[in-house]
Parts: sequence; C-alpha cells; structure tokens
Amino acid sequence: MGVELIFKIAAVGILVAVLGQILKHSGRDEQAFLASLAGLILVLYWLIPYISDLFASIQRMFNL
Repeated sequence: MGVELIFKIAAVGILVAVLGQILKHSGRDEQAFLASLAGLILVLYWLIPYISDLFASIQRMFNL
C-alpha cells in the first residue's frame, strides 16, 4: 500500500466534505448524500484489492 493511495483517499474525503457542505447549505440534502455515497464507493473500489490480499495472507497463515 503506497503513500499515493493514502493521499488519494484524503483528497476524496476533503472533496466530498466540501461538496457535501455546499450542497447541504443550498438545500440539496439528497445530492449531498449521493455525493458522500459516491465517494465511499470510490474509496472502497480502490481498497478492495488490498482487503483481498489481506484475507488471502491470513488464510495462508492459518493453512500452514
């Protein structure tokens, strides 16, 4: 897991937070929720390979 992934996750978090606040103050709560959900899905999409590797290494460790 590289540092660039951590920076990408932080950037998405900052952008989603700013976008969510702007949308909430303009009265668009549904769009703010959807923006937050889209940010979460994007980050989970980036993390799925690392989670899969973690589970595979745990499985290898207990199958010895």
